[in-house]
Amino acid sequence: MGAKKENPFSQVKSYYHKNLCRSTIFCEKRGKFFARIAGRKKICYSVENKHKSKEKTYKHMKIMAIDYGDARTGVAISDALGWMTGQTAVIHSWKPEKTAEEVARIFKASGAQRLVMGFPRNMDGTEGPRAALYREFAALLEQTTGMKPVLWDERRTTIEAHQILNEGNYHGKKRKNTVDAVAASLILEGYLAYLRR
Repeated sequence: MGAKKENPFSQVKSYYHKNLCRSTIFCEKRGKFFARIAGRKKICYSVENKHKSKEKTYKHMKIMAIDYGDARTGVAISDALGWMTGQTAVIHSWKPEKTAEEVARIFKASGAQRLVMGFPRNMDGTEGPRAALYREFAALLEQTTGMKPVLWDERRTTIEAHQILNEGNYHGKKRKNTVDAVAASLILEGYLAYLRR
């Protein structure tokens, strides 16, 4: 009899705060906040399209985050109060235009008021090799949704998502079908934690 599989999404919030948030010291400066994560080098996290009124708005705002990928794009939507992940989905498409249209459909149907997109950066804070591709997709999202996405640092997101799935005993096809949504949930949880600070 195999090990019992736990719901990976129920672990995202506790995993984030136990392994990332609590072991991190944040200092906000010029739209960037610097973090020292236990056992790792000092990392610079950045937020683009930052909202100055974040403290006044997040409590009553539903937020949608995406983890964009060539073939699969993870989607995570917060609850109505913007406190935790409420819904998740995975968009299967190789075509950016089709993916953007589906993101726009989900965004509108969910009633979300802010869109957050994971953005690739190197460990030293510089933009990753796929940054130009992601900026192009962000521009496409702005056209299809009418909302300029907040570009959120997604470093280590996929690694952390795989670790959560390992702990939940998810392997093979189930892992493949779930990892992108878990990664989007981590992006969303990170952004929600940022708004609460």
